[in-house]
Amino acid sequence: MMKRKLVFATNNAHKLEEVAAILGDQIELLSLNDIDCHTDIPETADTLEGNALLKSSFIYNNYGLNCFADDTGLEVEALGGAPGVYSNMLKLLHELEGKENRKAQFRTAISLILDGKNYLFEGVIKGEIIKEKRGESGFGYDPVFQPEGYDKTFAELGNDIKNKISHRALAIQKLCEFLQR
Repeated sequence: MMKRKLVFATNNAHKLEEVAAILGDQIELLSLNDIDCHTDIPETADTLEGNALLKSSFIYNNYGLNCFADDTGLEVEALGGAPGVYSNMLKLLHELEGKENRKAQFRTAISLILDGKNYLFEGVIKGEIIKEKRGESGFGYDPVFQPEGYDKTFAELGNDIKNKISHRALAIQKLCEFLQR
């Protein structure tokens, strides 16, 4: 059986590794580099789903390749779901100063375009924003996000555990189950 080729519309090496590890060897995963796409695809939507769709449809429309794209945001309860698609850890910690409610969730939306049809997958992990950064691994908000049921941040848990429980892992697992059908 020939491996199905699928473009992951990202140049983020972290994300590619993370997704390749979850997908295993059933699918040949191509990056934007692999297909020679060096366009800065605009992410101008104000929702995660919107941005994921902008990226996946750009690739499908311009390259004719099956493709998926993700967008991930941190949604903080006390900030009304902000920062969402916008990210800045120090600003976030500053805005949460003195707030009791530090509940947050990481959410990933994945838009898959397969033979012209669009499918949407979502992964959510709940947790809280701790008061100061902890841990060395990961990227983005990982040092300040502590998932429910753990006493360590994503950055302290390390990639092996994070890749099993994270919002992106959950969304990717849904994607994989769909692709294996």
